[in-house]
Amino acid sequence: MSERTATLVGIAEGGGLVVLSRRSRFVATLAVAVLSLTAGCSFGPPGPDQAGSPPNLPRPSAAPTAGGDDGERQVAITVLAKNLEVPWGISFLPDGGAVVTERDTARILKVGPESTASGLKVTELRRLSEVRAGGDGGLLGVAVSPAYKTDKTLYVYYSTDRDNRIGKLAGDGALQPILTGIPRSTEFNGGALAFGPDGLLYAGTGDATPAGGQAPGAKSLAGKILRITTAGKPAPGNPVKSSPVWSSGHRNVQGLAWDKSKRLYATDRGQPRYSELNVIAKGKNYGWPKADGTGAGTGLTNPLTSWPSDSSSCAGVGVLETLVATACLLGEKIQLLNVTANGTVLGSPQELLAGEFGRLRALVNAPDGSFWVSTSNQEDAGEPTPEDDRVIRLVFSDGGAGRS
Repeated sequence: MSERTATLVGIAEGGGLVVLSRRSRFVATLAVAVLSLTAGCSFGPPGPDQAGSPPNLPRPSAAPTAGGDDGERQVAITVLAKNLEVPWGISFLPDGGAVVTERDTARILKVGPESTASGLKVTELRRLSEVRAGGDGGLLGVAVSPAYKTDKTLYVYYSTDRDNRIGKLAGDGALQPILTGIPRSTEFNGGALAFGPDGLLYAGTGDATPAGGQAPGAKSLAGKILRITTAGKPAPGNPVKSSPVWSSGHRNVQGLAWDKSKRLYATDRGQPRYSELNVIAKGKNYGWPKADGTGAGTGLTNPLTSWPSDSSSCAGVGVLETLVATACLLGEKIQLLNVTANGTVLGSPQELLAGEFGRLRALVNAPDGSFWVSTSNQEDAGEPTPEDDRVIRLVFSDGGAGRS
């Protein structure tokens, strides 16, 4: 066990869990479950022998400032996989396993549902020779086809020497580009990829320029959220019939998620001052480069919320009922928000895992209602432990997490 992990969890003889506690702005006792899985029971809420005493995480306060609320949310944390290299995208297969991309190695991995003595089984499915990693480019987002049981198709967002692309992999076939010409640079390549409730494919791109001049431009694919068919064509109902652009004015979109009312949330990172969480609407301009955080001008849309970039830089996003969570790289934490039915933030955001696992990148909803989160410490800005990079599972006591 690494030194960093040992500061979070103590293991007694016989495998018992010793839960440590710490104080911050809120008091939270965090139970980190030591993974001991058997075949056929990889998912579901951890039993008392795994999770130990239930940990407590305070609910977001209904007041505009922190404190004064005695409600509690319980969470259990389990390390599912170790020793990965910059895991970037996560998407789930019908059998309950997940496909995970590694940005710099260009590998596509399958994680689970089978288990081993040390966690879920990790298998290399493909290594894509077409990918050219560098900076924050490489093999980025991945999305499993909604019809995977019959078409056996994966969609990936990846970088080449000259552009970023979206491609598909059908069975053991070759990588087939379906949308090319997304501008690439050393930084700000975007990479989010997910199927929406409408069955169409959404992609978050980066502006690919230091000044962000391409983000508002209607003729550029940079700094956009795109909405396309599985053939890579502009989707029916887009703001402009001949264009794949769904929204514009983004800096670097690396997370997409929908709530039960089909509201789309997207993270936007890389702005000099603020990292944003936006609610995305058809045809809206989210301000970059004219706006950084709130205070957008006429015709521009403000974020749902924003945080100082140097303490956040959030990438992945997931939604469980009224709980919206984002995984932050520079902030090395998860931001939690309660969002009302009409889409406003209730109370103060909270922090989880602050400094415990280092840089956090992907955050997605698993089929069983839990969150899966990846670390991103095996990159230049990280400080890896011997177990990095990892995939972590979060199960909350409310919101249905892990109770499928």
